[in-house]
Amino acid sequence: MTAQQKTAEYNWAGNYRYGSDAIVFPESEAQLQAVAAGADSLQALGSRHSFNAIADTDGVQVSLARMPRKAAIDAAAATVTVDAGRTYGSLAVELAAQGWALANLASLPHISVAGAIATATHGSGDANTNLAAAVQGLRLVDAAGDVHQLSRAETPDFAGQVVGLGALGIATEVTLAIEPAFQVAQHVYLGIPWDGVLADYSAVTSRAYSVSLFTDWSGDAVGQAWFKQRPGDGRPTEFPASHLGGKAARESVHPVPGVPAVNCTTQLGAVGPWEDRLAHFRMDFLPSSGAEIQSEYLVAREHAVPAINALRALSGTITPLLQVSEIRSVAADDLWLSTAYGRDSVAFHFTWVRDQAAVESVVRVIEAALAPFAARPHWGKVFDAGASSLAPLYPRFADFKALALRMDPAGKFRNAFLQRSIFAE
Repeated sequence: MTAQQKTAEYNWAGNYRYGSDAIVFPESEAQLQAVAAGADSLQALGSRHSFNAIADTDGVQVSLARMPRKAAIDAAAATVTVDAGRTYGSLAVELAAQGWALANLASLPHISVAGAIATATHGSGDANTNLAAAVQGLRLVDAAGDVHQLSRAETPDFAGQVVGLGALGIATEVTLAIEPAFQVAQHVYLGIPWDGVLADYSAVTSRAYSVSLFTDWSGDAVGQAWFKQRPGDGRPTEFPASHLGGKAARESVHPVPGVPAVNCTTQLGAVGPWEDRLAHFRMDFLPSSGAEIQSEYLVAREHAVPAINALRALSGTITPLLQVSEIRSVAADDLWLSTAYGRDSVAFHFTWVRDQAAVESVVRVIEAALAPFAARPHWGKVFDAGASSLAPLYPRFADFKALALRMDPAGKFRNAFLQRSIFAE
C-alpha cells in the first residue's frame, strides 16, 4: 500500500481542490480495512468526476485504483460482480467480450462504478432506471474496518445503502444485473422546434430506447436530439431525413456546438454493439478538456413541460454561462436517496463554463424556478440547497440519516458536504 502526500489535488474539471492530507492506495481489501480502522476521518475518491466536495475530507482520501480487478459473471443469475473502483467503460468491454451487457450507461464511460452508484448517476430512457438501480449486492468496509456483504434479496435497508453518498463506508465490490448483449443505432436530428417537442413531449422521448435533447435554452428550436435506437425492442425502426420538424445530421456532431465529434460515439444510424453507442463519448477519448462545471436537477415526469418553460424563461441568465444543456428521462426506482426515487423523472443537465462564482449564483436562480416542481439536485454536481431544503424532497431522508448515524456513529465518513446536505438541522 502506498500513500501520496498531496500538494494540490483537484477533481477532473479543475473547479474543486481537495483538502485532505494524503491519498492512500490500498492494494487489497485487508489493507483498506486497516486504513478504515486506523483513520479518524476518511472518504473514498473515485474517478474525480464529481464537481463538489462530496469526495473530500480533512483526513485521508482512499483510492481503489490499485485494488485487484474483478469481473465475475453469474450467467444463471444474470449478474456480474466487479471491483468497485473500475470504470464503466472497462467493464463494458469485458461484458461485451462474453456476450453480456448493462441495460444502460451514463454519457461518460470514464466514471467509476462505485462513484456513479453512490451519487445516483444515470443514463437516459423512459423505461431505464439510473445505474444504481442495477445493483444487486455490495461489499462494504465500514468505519471500524469490518466487512459487510449486502444484497437486495437479504439485507434490510438495502435500498438505503446503495446511493450512500460515501456516508456509510467504502464499497470494494458491486454486483450488477446484466442482460444479453444487444445492438444500438444512434440517430441525431438538428433544429427540432420547441413547439413540436412540447406539444407531445412523451412522444418524443418514447421514440427510442434512449433519448437526449441538447439545448442552450435560447431560440425556438432544440439544438440537437439524439435517439439511441435498440432494434427489435418494438419501437418504430424508421428514422427519416426529417423528423419532428428537424433534419437528420449528415455528419457526426458533438453536443457542444463547434466542438469536433471525434470523441463521440458512432452516429448516423450505423448499427453496432451497445458498448459503442449507449454512452455519448468514447472511452478512448476524454469528452473535453475538463474546463467545465456541471449541475443537474430532476423533476417528476408529469412536470416536464412546465419545467422546460420555466427554464426557457431564464435564457437571459442561463445561456451566457452555458456550454450546453441536456434533457433526459430516468425511470423510477426504490433507492432512498436516488434522485428518481418513487417517480419517473426528467433530468435537466447543465454544462457550464468554469466560472465557479457565476455558476453558484445561477444555480440559485434555477433552484428557485424549479422549486414548484420539487426538483432534486444531482448529488455529485454543483447545487445550492442544504439539508433543510433537500429533506422534504425525499420520503426516506430521515431514514437514511438514521442509517448513517447507526453505521458510522463516530462520523468518520461525515465530511463537510454531508454535514451541509444531510445532517445539518
